[in-house]
This record gives sequence, C-alpha cells and structure tokens, in this order.
Amino acid sequence: MTENLFDVSEKVVIVTGASRGIGRAVAEGFLDQGARVVLSARSESLTQQVASYDSDHARAVRADMADTESGGQIVEATLDAFGRIDVLINNAAITLPGAPPYDDSTWQTTLDVNLSGAFRMARAAAEAMVETGGGSIIHIASIAGIVAMPGNPSYSAAKAGLRHLSKAMANDFATRNVRINTVCPGYIVTDMTRASYDDPDRQAERSSHTMMGRWGQPEELLGPCLFLASDAASYVTGIDLIVDGGWTGKGM
Repeated sequence: MTENLFDVSEKVVIVTGASRGIGRAVAEGFLDQGARVVLSARSESLTQQVASYDSDHARAVRADMADTESGGQIVEATLDAFGRIDVLINNAAITLPGAPPYDDSTWQTTLDVNLSGAFRMARAAAEAMVETGGGSIIHIASIAGIVAMPGNPSYSAAKAGLRHLSKAMANDFATRNVRINTVCPGYIVTDMTRASYDDPDRQAERSSHTMMGRWGQPEELLGPCLFLASDAASYVTGIDLIVDGGWTGKGM
C-alpha cells in the first residue's frame, strides 16, 4: 500500500486563535484527521469549547498573544501534554480598522498581536521542534499583506511583515529540519469579517474582485494547512500559499 503523504495522525499540532473562524475550523479539521491538537486563544469560552470535543487528543491553553510570555507558555504546556511539537499554525490575529489620521494605539496593539506575538510563538516552537527532530510552522497572513487594502494600515503592515518573517526564519531553520511557510487567505466568512459579509453591497464588491465570484469559508483553509503540515510538503519552505479565490491573480 502506498504511504499516505498527507497523513497527520501522529502529529502534535498547536493552533493559535483557535476559538473561532479559521483557527477553529483548522484545529477541528486536524482533530478529525487524528492529530493531537493544542488549541490556544484568549477567549474565556475556549476551555468549554475543547471540553465539548469527543477527543482525548485536544487540550486548551488560554493565552493572549500580546503577552510576551505567551509563546513560551503554550510551548511548555504542549510539551507537558504530548512530549513534542510537530506543527504550529500561527493564526491568532486582531483587526482594528481606521482611516486617517491613524493613531499610535491601534498601530502598536495590532503589531503586538499580529507580528510580535506571532514571532515569539514561532521562535519558541521552532526551538522545541529542533530538539525533537524538526517540524512545520505555518503562519496565517493575508492578501492584505500583498495588495493594498483601505483603512487598515497596521493590519496590512503586520501581515506583510509576517510573510517576510516566515522567509527569514525558513532560511535560518532549514538546515535544522524546520519548514516555515505562510498561508495568505483572501476574504473568508468569519466573525472578523461578518459585518462586511452581511452588507450586501460590500459582500458583492469583495466577491467581484475574485475569479471565483465568492467569499471563502474557514474550512477551505484546512486543505492548505494539512498539505504544509504533512510529509507531502517535505521540500516546501519559505513560500506564500495564497488562498483567495483568485483575488490577487485577477486582472480585469
């Protein structure tokens, strides 16, 4: 029988921002595939959420990625529970839209979570992976870090920085068997984007930018993450995998 290159059933996976949206869909998808998953979020509902899963493979770790200690604490909790880390899906993020004039608080808060928090999480996970033979880190960025979006420069800057952080870390850790890549979603229907999606005009306008003529669903990020986490991607590092229904590739 041919080996299943996409098998993640023996892997230990951390998913940040796992209480809703993309993070929750991806975490539950990995659980369905038999992985052992540590779900992290700052939400008070996280513990109850994880307790509702019919699985002894799931653990909850409440953490705020703006806290400088969170990355290390999540890694330590994962090692205590499962003994190693094979995959990190660095998904936790906030968005604080604002048109000019921009304020310092929005800028700093967004970067603290979306870029600095992601860096500290990836740094702690990468070092732990090196100790146990390697692994895969997947940063969830955005097409907002590729093309200009109005009214949210701090989010765009953080996601663009996250893309290049992935490449820089991929270069540094490649010889230590840690692959680091970025997934860049387009507009996905989540709590974060719900107001735009529920507005018929804004929903249609954003849909018109895509080749496929629609928004994505959170579950549509699972396949790309499974690929990058699995042995099927053993020669893939330092890339941006764009999952946007054709937004960034569309001309007229």
